[in-house]
Amino acid sequence: MTLHLDSAPPTDGKGFLPARRRLLRAAGALTAGAAAAPFGAKVWAAPERRKLTFAWNANAFCLSPIVVAQERGYFEKHGLDVELINYTGSTDQLLESLATGKADAAIGMIHRWLKPLEAGLDVKLIGSSHGGCVRLVGVKAAGVTSLDALRGKTIGVSDLASPGKNFFSILLNKHGIDAEKDVTWRQYPADLLGIAVDKGEVQAIADGDPNLYLLEKRKPNDYMELATNLSGEYANKVCCVVGAGGKLVRNERPVAAAVARAIVEASDFVAHNPNESAALFARYSPKVEVEDLRKLLGTLTHNHHPVGTDLRDEIAFYARDFRSVGVLKSSTDPERLANHVYVNVLG
Repeated sequence: MTLHLDSAPPTDGKGFLPARRRLLRAAGALTAGAAAAPFGAKVWAAPERRKLTFAWNANAFCLSPIVVAQERGYFEKHGLDVELINYTGSTDQLLESLATGKADAAIGMIHRWLKPLEAGLDVKLIGSSHGGCVRLVGVKAAGVTSLDALRGKTIGVSDLASPGKNFFSILLNKHGIDAEKDVTWRQYPADLLGIAVDKGEVQAIADGDPNLYLLEKRKPNDYMELATNLSGEYANKVCCVVGAGGKLVRNERPVAAAVARAIVEASDFVAHNPNESAALFARYSPKVEVEDLRKLLGTLTHNHHPVGTDLRDEIAFYARDFRSVGVLKSSTDPERLANHVYVNVLG
């Protein structure tokens, strides 16, 4: 008799499987991980996956690993049933949603997350995804073709607490340029930064892609890249980190570990498969062409996603930097902060 996988298994006519087949089915179920099924349950039934909400911004191409984890089954592989929530509010609101359990996990830029976490928000860092994301470009017509040329100039940003302002304040200070006295920072909506350049109101922009990429694509001869958050000593530093609500990490550590593993594996996939990753992300963000997404993914370091001591040390490194420019309080101990906000769920 041929057994069709999509049909009910044959019985002995009384509703029972023949003995040999019962043993084989039971053995298969045990192999699949159902050995702990309670007495009387169908031992071949698949265990339920943990439902989990993941907050993200569908406009942020650097979050492609989230889409990859969802579409290619990395979340499912680790026992998660993930609902993606497109979160367009501020970073503070996003972190508040994690702290209050309205969302379970998210990915965001460490440059923007450390200050709220220093303030005591109940969110823990549990992993990382990649480096990159923010760039500083000068306007050639204004003569800004080097960092030194920024003295006395105005830099446009989308938020005065943005990752771009926070990071490049540090970088400028390390190059002998006082980020508070030698330059002026001016805030504009992200989609108006190019217009601010055209009006002569700013002579440089600190922002992320794809916004900057699209500005340069429209006017390829107008801008000069001055630096990125992968410049110099930051070349091998993480940018986007994985966070989860403190309650989830404390009470369901295996779930938090599953999230961290899924993102690491998805990030590896993006690093080695930028074409397919771009095609997957384009389904969620149709405003940017697939070829542009592929090029943009090539600017990020999805092969760099530290965990354990390596990630804790990078958090402490950033904390020292942010304290040096007043983003963090002068009384904050970078080592203690790193130990407090990072939980090695994979250890």
